[in-house]
Amino acid sequence: MKKDFFKYQAQTTPHPLALEISHASGSYIYDSKGNAHLDFVAGVSACSLGHCHPKVTEAIKQQTEKYMHVMVYGEYVQQPAVTYTKLLASLLPKNLETTYLVNSGTEAMEGALKLARRATGRSGIVAAKSAYHGNTMGSLSLMDYEERKGVFRPLIPDISFITFNSLADIEKITAKTAAVVLETIQGGAGFIVPNYCFLQQIKRRCEAVGALLVLDEIQPGFGRTGKLFAFEHYNVSPDILVIGKGMASGLPVGAFVASQHLMDTLSEKPKLGHITTFGGNPVIAAACLATLKELTGSGLIAQTLDKEKHFRKLLVHPLIQEIRGKGLMLALIFKEAKTANYLVLEAAKHQLILFWLLFEPRAVRISPPLTITQEQITKGCEQILNILEHYQATNVN
Repeated sequence: MKKDFFKYQAQTTPHPLALEISHASGSYIYDSKGNAHLDFVAGVSACSLGHCHPKVTEAIKQQTEKYMHVMVYGEYVQQPAVTYTKLLASLLPKNLETTYLVNSGTEAMEGALKLARRATGRSGIVAAKSAYHGNTMGSLSLMDYEERKGVFRPLIPDISFITFNSLADIEKITAKTAAVVLETIQGGAGFIVPNYCFLQQIKRRCEAVGALLVLDEIQPGFGRTGKLFAFEHYNVSPDILVIGKGMASGLPVGAFVASQHLMDTLSEKPKLGHITTFGGNPVIAAACLATLKELTGSGLIAQTLDKEKHFRKLLVHPLIQEIRGKGLMLALIFKEAKTANYLVLEAAKHQLILFWLLFEPRAVRISPPLTITQEQITKGCEQILNILEHYQATNVN
């Protein structure tokens, strides 16, 4: 199968990890030889409730027995999507009442960009340096990393950049700005959290010049930081919320959320301002609903901060310069990229799944399922420390 994988399936890097999967359950992924791999990545923050959570799989089974795809988005009333979006609205600030369901986080960002330009009549978009919002052309345009986007130019025009956490850069938001697009916590840059006042100052500036604030919660959303959404930590509310990843415990989904007044602008002049065939798919919406109910009814979100403390208590080592992030969205930062690379690759040999971050080569991602136990955290951290001890002992100058 591995040979066919390399021949018939398009690759994104020259050297994928190529773990052959048999099945997955809870915090473990099992390979074709029966080995259990402790998962500290959760599908890059997507499997919030772990693998094959019984309430999610049961919701999927029940829905597949009723109906699956029946009509393009927005034409038919389908109970899973309606029930889900109503519950989501009840958990969000009042201005975030209407949800447009799509297929992925990057499509949700595309929809948010279109909504911002349509609603304001402006074209200027302000994004942050070292941001990552996806890889479609609009999302890619929000990235300032020329090495990754240069070969795909021309991209969407009228994009400018500010430095995350720079109050001085806020003046770059003007009356020509349709929207400021920020990750609430910068992911690919190394899990950088905002200074407490930064998002508030951005919001005030947006209000002053008539721009919209778009917050990308694709990765930190759905309990990963100890709140349902990370912006709740910072006393700010976006005009447009972009979500994805952890929404459906591993199924492909995304959404953008705004006021009904804003969202209505996509339904006229022109009609069908944003359309999607499979957005709001009832099977995926059923998984979203089961996930959200479990997250908000189980105490898992509150436990996330205790689990963060456990990680931070255990992961003390001279090679670890700092641990960035919040909740179960953590990044180990090393002095050198080769240390991070060694840890990820060596951990894989010991059946512990770790991963890299996009723009920060010195970082190692730790974003396990929110259902991970204290015992599993301890087990994985012991493996990390053992690997770092070996690396340090064999790389003494």
